[in-house]
Amino acid sequence: MPTTSRAKTATRSPRSVLDLKRPPTAPGEMLLEEYLRPAGLSRVDAARRMGIPLNRLNEIIHGKRGISADTALRLGQLLKTTPEFWMGLQAD
Repeated sequence: MPTTSRAKTATRSPRSVLDLKRPPTAPGEMLLEEYLRPAGLSRVDAARRMGIPLNRLNEIIHGKRGISADTALRLGQLLKTTPEFWMGLQAD
């Protein structure tokens, strides 16, 4: 005789970040926590290597400035990612 569970709990995983019911991670937070700190790269060094002013990078990290196409290109080159990755984070 087949048995079935009477539990009404669904265990589907979320399809996207929006299904998690929380705001997506800010690009600046992702940049700092997932890329700069693990690489041991300071903000000063990152800004210098990208050829941008330090205040521009700090404003991105603090969420006071968005990532422009130019910055996405520079981040991609510095961190070996794609500009589309950074633009996607910005769009979310």
